[in-house]
Amino acid sequence: MKEEDYSKAIEVFSGSPWEAEIIKGLLESNDIRCVIKDGIMGTLAPYIAPSVSVLVTEDQYEAATELIRSRNEKDTD
Repeated sequence: MKEEDYSKAIEVFSGSPWEAEIIKGLLESNDIRCVIKDGIMGTLAPYIAPSVSVLVTEDQYEAATELIRSRNEKDTD
């Protein structure tokens, strides 16, 4: 399996940890590799749901944002 270079990763989503897991699942089911980056707030104030980010590589940014946009449009219909 090819190792992805996330040194120049781009954020495609930011939100709650459970929303980030849903987005990660959506992307991975469409062969888009991604990682979840969590914030430090969870350790400083665990009673507050921390905001986390979903990151993709530069070459998969366009496909990832299109999938997320399409999902969001379906949710509002």
